[in-house]
Amino acid sequence: MMKKAINQWSFPDTYDLRGCMEVARKAGFEGIELVLVEGSPLSGDGGASDRVDKGLGISDYQNDEFTLGTSRENIQSLKKMADEIGLKISSVASVLPFRYPLTSSDPTIREKCMSVVVTALEFASILAADTILLIPGLVTEEVSYEVAYERARSALKELARVAERVKVNIGIENVWNKFLLSPLEFRNLIDEVGSSYVGAYFDIGNVLVSGFPDQWIRILNQRIKKIHIKDFKNDIGNITGFVPLLAGDLNWPRTIDALKSVGYDDFLVAEIMPPYRYYPEQLIVETSDAMDKILGR
Repeated sequence: MMKKAINQWSFPDTYDLRGCMEVARKAGFEGIELVLVEGSPLSGDGGASDRVDKGLGISDYQNDEFTLGTSRENIQSLKKMADEIGLKISSVASVLPFRYPLTSSDPTIREKCMSVVVTALEFASILAADTILLIPGLVTEEVSYEVAYERARSALKELARVAERVKVNIGIENVWNKFLLSPLEFRNLIDEVGSSYVGAYFDIGNVLVSGFPDQWIRILNQRIKKIHIKDFKNDIGNITGFVPLLAGDLNWPRTIDALKSVGYDDFLVAEIMPPYRYYPEQLIVETSDAMDKILGR
């Protein structure tokens, strides 16, 4: 049976992790996706405390609870906190592979991303989260599509060995990165990597600008490791087109039917819904209620 989770980005950046978890549990969520951040100033921009990544439209706020430098002991404490509150840590996300792409022409940046992914996998294992989200790279004027594909495939083959060792899935997410623009090549990349621990972290809202989620779901099929959900208004058609669940153009009945048809019974993770300026907890409650409607509860 599909379950409800929510990503940490949906909470105000003034909330600590306990606050996020308690609000999520009170609203009826069964899981939460934690966001791994850098934990130190980023070279070239003096820090990331209020930085918004224009490519993703999200704020990568810095907290000192879940960073690349967090001790294993403190990671275990986060797992214990979630258990006490009654939440499962569904997965681990991070904006860092967007900032340090696996497909960069700079080998130092590619190595940085590999290190981030290894840390995320190890932390997820401690948290008993079965999946990490990975943005697989970027196509740019300097990095051609073919080169990006080859670099991503090579890196994923190497990272798959770590995922297999710690028994945590790498979920490749479809984002607005000019890469993996069809479900066919997305499927092919996963199959070419050839590991049961590498699959798709399919974002149904991200694909709506250029395709139909139910078609992607049926093509990706059991390669899907996790699902991100958000809604989108096609007549806006840009990053500001993402809206609260049920307020956009996504065909929820067709999408849920497709998920059921491929046997998906894991978490649906609500993601990247900017908190309301006032009474931000209301968005969490409304999201939970909308997910109940979507799931037919």
